[in-house]
Amino acid sequence: MTDKKMKEIVKDKYGKIAAGGVSGCGCGSGCQVMPEEAIGNISKGVGYSDADLQAVPEGANLGLGCGNPLAFSALKEGDVVLDLGSGAGFDSFLAARKVGKTGKVIGVDMTPEMIAKARANAKAGNYDNVEFLLGNIEALPLPDNSVDVAISNCVINLVPDKEKVFQELNRVLRPGGRFMVSDLVLLKELPEQVRTSVGAYVGCVAGAILKDQYLAIIRSAGFEDVRVVDESCAAVGLDTLELRQLAEQYVGTDASHIDDLIHSVASIKVNGVKRVTG
Repeated sequence: MTDKKMKEIVKDKYGKIAAGGVSGCGCGSGCQVMPEEAIGNISKGVGYSDADLQAVPEGANLGLGCGNPLAFSALKEGDVVLDLGSGAGFDSFLAARKVGKTGKVIGVDMTPEMIAKARANAKAGNYDNVEFLLGNIEALPLPDNSVDVAISNCVINLVPDKEKVFQELNRVLRPGGRFMVSDLVLLKELPEQVRTSVGAYVGCVAGAILKDQYLAIIRSAGFEDVRVVDESCAAVGLDTLELRQLAEQYVGTDASHIDDLIHSVASIKVNGVKRVTG
């Protein structure tokens, strides 16, 4: 599958989610909309609290994350925050509450339907310190050195050119600025038939790369103090049944082979700091 094709698949999927057609990171083409309770359970499973879920406008949480990047981001009043792949605005709205009226949150998403949904949610919740911009995270529509903190939740793994994402992130962060990203990585290589599967890609699996490679890309983009602050099996908090069905499709019904494939994918929270030069 080409990079262009994979990007088209992801864009189409998130357009359908924004329109209410499907929901959830692991959702395939035949999925139904998940009820609010199920979405909430997914979010709590990856680190959000009941207070977080109740603090945002209805419809902002789509159950798409693989972690809570805000848990370790240490946002403060007045920060300018960038949310990469902001979706319907869930993390952006939580960040906005932390940075206050003197701060600002900028969400960037490549899907027009998601941007429209996020802007509607911002209006419904009277969020004056949040802005949503249409754009690709490999070419951020922001000036150099304009952001204090960047966050992202299970988005960069879907982008073929991860090097460009972190180069762009380094460009827009101020010297000394930092990021906190929740994402999916591989602990070992997946079978080729899984990596090239449309179903796996839509399920947020086939775009993931080895953890060491992911961290090396971050460092090569100019970040220092790059650390994994939390790591868990990717199946925790996600649709374990669907992951098992995907595994059975490619490695058979042997339980040990299924478990081995499922535990090849990890959810990590990683942070880093832009070097201060001169």
